[in-house]
Amino acid sequence: MIPAPFRYIAVTSIKETISALSEYGDEAKVIAGGQSLLPLMRLRLAAPTVLLDLAGLGLRTIRTEAVDGGTELVIDAMTSYRSVATSPIVQDLAPLLARAASLVGDPQVRNRGTLGGGVAHADPASDVSCALLALDARAVVIGPNGRREIAFDDLFVGFWTSTIAPDEVLTEVRVPSARGIGWSYQKFTIRSQDWALVGAAVCGGRVALASMATQVIRARSTEAALASGASPADAAAVADEGSDPPADLRGSAAYRRHLARVLVSDALDEAASLLPPQPV
Repeated sequence: MIPAPFRYIAVTSIKETISALSEYGDEAKVIAGGQSLLPLMRLRLAAPTVLLDLAGLGLRTIRTEAVDGGTELVIDAMTSYRSVATSPIVQDLAPLLARAASLVGDPQVRNRGTLGGGVAHADPASDVSCALLALDARAVVIGPNGRREIAFDDLFVGFWTSTIAPDEVLTEVRVPSARGIGWSYQKFTIRSQDWALVGAAVCGGRVALASMATQVIRARSTEAALASGASPADAAAVADEGSDPPADLRGSAAYRRHLARVLVSDALDEAASLLPPQPV
């Protein structure tokens, strides 16, 4: 199908973007790499009358910052999935995120799609959002009232819905250093380039799931079991508790629950195998 008619504006600054969002309200959408929004527009599941192209803003830097005596990874919103996946900095400080980004779609999607666009889209099947939730990341947004940070625990509230206000722009993602922490990302798909039928991310004691609710979620029962000293197998056995997986042509809710338990078990085993040897 062909998208509905829209006005195209190539914005050149954050200030201009916020001004346009305030002016056009719900009629406006921002576009980054276009790998999430454009398919929806072609199907007319989204029909903005104004499209704000962020390509001219730059925002493609990956860097580190010293925070409270530690190191924090900072990734600008327009950074491509491929850049995230191949960055030595990301591979060092947040290898879980690098791995998840490497599994997004196909090479074209990874080259064109952006980290910020994927996060702002709030897809419950998002590989990178699942990983960032496990990494205890924060999203930085700028709007008419200035800059604010949103913890990923508070970012997603429903299907394609986040707590980013309509007149705010996601500018960067901040990730605490996970160097030396056991991690894993497990993803089950029907085809290699598909969205996750179920995804599971583990970083230390945090466990996140994709495609198990209307947004990416924490597997809190598994986290509580691990914190109480349960074995990885016993902790994984409750991974689906508190979830509300969809049922569709690709799999039933019961099948997704089974997959969540299996994938979390595999993820916990792999995360433990990546830990540095303990002194005897």
